[in-house]
Amino acid sequence: MPAASPLRGAVDVLPADGGPSLAARFTVADTETVLPGHYPGFPIFPGVCLVECACQGAQATLPAEAKGASLAAVESTRFTGPVFPGDRVDIAMEWKPTAAGDWQCRAKLTTGRGPAAAVRLRYALPATGREAAA
Repeated sequence: MPAASPLRGAVDVLPADGGPSLAARFTVADTETVLPGHYPGFPIFPGVCLVECACQGAQATLPAEAKGASLAAVESTRFTGPVFPGDRVDIAMEWKPTAAGDWQCRAKLTTGRGPAAAVRLRYALPATGREAAA
């Protein structure tokens, strides 16, 4: 059973001209339930929520060859700038197959102030999906 998202708002996948979308967007509303305790008097959008934004964007933009894959690992995260209430987080994703037959998504998250995070995710196909793809 998938875990519940800590996000109140939705990650919106952006349309792409002539191909699959590799971009998404999330606007941090003042009403996000994770903000009041992080930090009182100076709210900052938690890093784990940026990872969740990347995961939702990745799941929505899985390549056709990776349909049915599920998150297997958060391979790395790097938080490079703060995200505040009212910020729009733009998510750019790049997909590539791995030598092991999984799929890797590299997501770069930015705000109007610049880079906010880089997240590397690994998605695995069910065993039958790998056999069918081979």
